[in-house]
Amino acid sequence: MNRIVVALGGNAILTDDASAIAQQKALADTSLHLIELIKQGYEVIISHGNGPQVGNLLIQQHNDASEKNPAMPLNTCVAMTQGSIGYWMQQAIMNAIAKAGLNHPVASIVTQVEVDPDDISFRNPSKPIGPFFDEEQAKIKSLEENCIYKEDSGRGWRKVVPSPKPLSILEVEAIKTLADSGFVTVCSGGGGIPVVRSENGYEGVEAVIDKDFASGKLAELLDAKQLIILTGVDNVYINFNKPDQMKLERIHISEIEALVAQNHFAPGSMLPKVLAAITFVKSGINKEAIITSLEQLKNIGHGAGTVIYG
Repeated sequence: MNRIVVALGGNAILTDDASAIAQQKALADTSLHLIELIKQGYEVIISHGNGPQVGNLLIQQHNDASEKNPAMPLNTCVAMTQGSIGYWMQQAIMNAIAKAGLNHPVASIVTQVEVDPDDISFRNPSKPIGPFFDEEQAKIKSLEENCIYKEDSGRGWRKVVPSPKPLSILEVEAIKTLADSGFVTVCSGGGGIPVVRSENGYEGVEAVIDKDFASGKLAELLDAKQLIILTGVDNVYINFNKPDQMKLERIHISEIEALVAQNHFAPGSMLPKVLAAITFVKSGINKEAIITSLEQLKNIGHGAGTVIYG
């Protein structure tokens, strides 16, 4: 069976309404697209982002913190959102499968991802999380929270945290066992809970791993043939939103690496997706990465999206 990893963005789960009901509704809609892959006979492993959710949870934690009820650290907030989104997604997919008359079990698994404690990102935070603010609000919050806010691709200012590259996934054998047993598996949520090796074993660190890189590592370790990275547009473009914009369809990694070198992709949006796709394609023989929108999942294998190959 053709095994694929699908990386779903956190912004696809949370829109303008951050309530649990609204996010569950968004995931119910999302699941109707995801089961199109199951109908086509793919063995599906789903990862998801959590940038907006973990940022909002951090705000809640710090706003209500007290000596008796202290705020939870960032890695624990990643775990908390991984659990809540995993629960919502697992339930939504189960319901969509039942309505479609299919028979596939679904499971979600709390996932830890090992990172290098000396990763350069710990000295240069760059991963945006949480809601958008205007510049004046961001400056105030930066002082209040003793953290860094940066402008995010013309959409506003967001808090940024370290984003180390994933080295390994601790629960990969459990994920593989579930997938081998026919489960639609939800895992590596929010890029996984970042942990490092210490003399006492593993311990969590204050960071958020990019979900696209974590999904690529997951796909590599599971020997998936395809990595599908979902975003808000059907294809990757060069000169995006300009009169001479051009859609990329099927492109070799050498060609897209040249475009990366020419700074065609925005660091806060499309660039990490393209880099994660390139890294995965280079991880083995006959690997493909597809960057496209949720709505195009039904057309995977029939020309949908930007296909990056080696």
